[in-house]
Amino acid sequence: MNSMQFIKWLMLSILLSGSMSGCVWINNTDDLMKFVAEVQTRPSRPIKSLPAFEAYEAFVYEGTSLRNPFLAVVQFVPDIEEQDLQLKVDLGNANEPSTERLKAYLEGFDLKDLVMVGSITKGQDGNWALIVDTNGEIHRVAVGDFMGKDHGQVVNINGQKIKLVETISNGRGGWITRPQSIELTESKDP
Repeated sequence: MNSMQFIKWLMLSILLSGSMSGCVWINNTDDLMKFVAEVQTRPSRPIKSLPAFEAYEAFVYEGTSLRNPFLAVVQFVPDIEEQDLQLKVDLGNANEPSTERLKAYLEGFDLKDLVMVGSITKGQDGNWALIVDTNGEIHRVAVGDFMGKDHGQVVNINGQKIKLVETISNGRGGWITRPQSIELTESKDP
């Protein structure tokens, strides 16, 4: 046997003897048996009964047709221009928005996140509004375009304001329309 094999056998025997030292067999376990018997003869404690099950009562939330308290109140006062447009605000039975129409890019943003930064007059054909989204990108919007997550359609653009009508669910399977506007903001840059 060479010295390397001898060292391996020596290490293995030390390891086995060290691990076997924890395995000690005790012949006299009377005190353990007495303790187990004593614990088993003790009277058991009563188990508390489960609490009474209360049936779930469903709650129907009817506040979906109310104004969102976290958005600013929109004052909608028709001007002479809007009376010419015959803008009609329906509070009960508006038509459901078309699901077959392709969504415009600006319909992926809340109206509160869109900012009007300017407008462009294009002669007799009307105006364009310039809108900045949350990504800092500028978009051109014309009358008839859609924007906002609530199916908002632009009905009027002037140099100071975009007026649109949103179609939202009334919470009871119907649809209502409401006016919204986005006003031109002053630049805060020097």
